[in-house]
Amino acid sequence: MKKLFKWNYNEFIIATFGLFLYCLSIKFFIVPNNLYNGGIMGLSQILRTIILQITNLDLNVDIATIIYYLINVPLFVVAYKKMGRNFFNRTIYCVTISTIFLFLIPDISKPLTDNLLTNILIGGCLCGFGSGLSFSVGASTGGTDIIGLLLTKKHKRITVGSFCLSFNVVIYSASALVGGIETMIYSVLYSVFDSMVLDSMHDRNICSINIIFSKNNPKVIIDYIKNELDRDATYWEGTGGYDNTKTYITYAVLSKYEKSRLEHYIKENKLDTFVVSQNRVGVLGNFEKKL
Repeated sequence: MKKLFKWNYNEFIIATFGLFLYCLSIKFFIVPNNLYNGGIMGLSQILRTIILQITNLDLNVDIATIIYYLINVPLFVVAYKKMGRNFFNRTIYCVTISTIFLFLIPDISKPLTDNLLTNILIGGCLCGFGSGLSFSVGASTGGTDIIGLLLTKKHKRITVGSFCLSFNVVIYSASALVGGIETMIYSVLYSVFDSMVLDSMHDRNICSINIIFSKNNPKVIIDYIKNELDRDATYWEGTGGYDNTKTYITYAVLSKYEKSRLEHYIKENKLDTFVVSQNRVGVLGNFEKKL
């Protein structure tokens, strides 16, 4: 497992649990309310509805799951060529396990709660949280996640959640034709909750300002930022207002994920520093988003 996916056991459990929550939200909160999921799954559901309407077939199996896997096959090729073998292996695992979960989790004919908005809120949060867990260990649920990650890499102002939301506009416009305006409206609300939770968990999307105060020369910290995080840092000398001693001030803009790595490095090496951070800052210019 470690050799194939480059995962430790904790990451393997996190990814699998996230996929389970993702599938649970679809089976328990979306399908029983006759709503449409976002992304490739939503596209698969629309294709399923059209096929059944044209053929008048009465199937015991939800063919949307099969269509979902088939659409992901060409995206696997893109993941392998553009994202690397580790991401490719992890994504195949996630999509395959998602397909299995969707088959194994039983269908329910009646929603868990009578309040539709409650179903939408819980389902959207579960779906975004599950997808976010998969992202946190370097994988995805496939589909638009793969395309969203590629666009995030190339365009600084695009996030995975914002791309998925834009893609879903097309999906839900089609759902209005298939299921009606009301179905579209509630499906869009579900997608908004999903995207908000996903972006809040995908910490590589979040930029942070980090100001590090140290009495010692900051070369060790700057070398770590440059060599391990592949970022740059600026530092200057100051004077402490309390004891008038020389103080080094290091300034670096990092993603939230990189910031957590830097904090771990400082604690692990017991560096005598004082760190001030601020998340969710806007950054213009040459700041590359890393996956």
